[in-house]
Amino acid sequence: MNKIDLENYGLDQRFLQEASLYSNLFVARVTEQHRDLYKVMAEEGELLAEVSGKFAFDAGDNTSFPVVGDWVMIDRTEADSGHAVIHQVLSRKSLFERKAAGTSGGSQIVAANFDLVFICMSLNNDFNLRRLERYLSIAWNSMARPVIVLTKADLCDDLAARLREISAVRVGTDVVVCSSVDNRGYEQIAAYLAPCKTIVFLGSSGVGKSTIINHLIGAEVLATKGLRSDDKGRHTTTHRQLLRLPGGGVVIDTPGMRELHLDSADLSRSFEDIEGLAAQCRFGDCSHLGEPGCAVKAAVESGHLSEKRLENYRKLQKELGYEGLNSRQLEAEKIKKMFGSKGEMKQLMRHAKNKNKR
Repeated sequence: MNKIDLENYGLDQRFLQEASLYSNLFVARVTEQHRDLYKVMAEEGELLAEVSGKFAFDAGDNTSFPVVGDWVMIDRTEADSGHAVIHQVLSRKSLFERKAAGTSGGSQIVAANFDLVFICMSLNNDFNLRRLERYLSIAWNSMARPVIVLTKADLCDDLAARLREISAVRVGTDVVVCSSVDNRGYEQIAAYLAPCKTIVFLGSSGVGKSTIINHLIGAEVLATKGLRSDDKGRHTTTHRQLLRLPGGGVVIDTPGMRELHLDSADLSRSFEDIEGLAAQCRFGDCSHLGEPGCAVKAAVESGHLSEKRLENYRKLQKELGYEGLNSRQLEAEKIKKMFGSKGEMKQLMRHAKNKNKR
């Protein structure tokens, strides 16, 4: 049996170097996640895997467990000898994280180790600028580059108007317009693909993620369904999975998200225009609610900034616990969310520096 070239699944020198630190273990990539069981791709092919008892015991919380896209170290590569055992998750270069749905709290990692985030939104009833701002805030925070993919262009009566609305929130993000009816935009999407690159598809249920991925693969690998009577798409993807593309690169398909609550986000990128205006306010701690010399309110009054965009910015700030903080407090809060404390951030940076010296 021919060995699988894991470079085709995104394995690069960064992960190979870290994997070499673990003797008697083999590197593999998580392709599917089902509760406590995983599918992983190793050199000998795909096999089922589960975390070791020690791994589960030592895990600080659910974000420590493997997710689709993770590179992991396993104890075997052949499926005929039972389930592989995952002993280590390699350091993630990017991750898409949200607050866990429901009332349990905590964070949930949706996918890891991708290079691009395709934020899919249909141009019919699913179109929602405020939701797009939310997705962009998390996508910029993932350490990967977001791309806005507008689907079902054939159902849009005024595409030019929609694109004008998008231009106010895209903040330097590429926009691709697609339609499965005439294959519009698929060549533009294919231009982003490359060997060793990973793209994660995100968006609401039924926006057409699976349709695009089927087109890229060249086969009906993922189930798709038509529109409901209310012009909204039907939910088809039930779990996250990583798929290799015949032309090179891999994609991660994700189920539609009914809830997208922020646990961490990069508002400075997704709302770059507002934060740029805020820097021009007369007072450094301006709340943009009525203080004299407020550049943000002046932009709203002049029509250069949407009141709804400003309201959503405040809403997301409040959701993250950033509301009312000055620049120094805001930076400290961001560090706390990402690393736990400034001391832990410095320790992590020293650890990374020492690892690179090896």
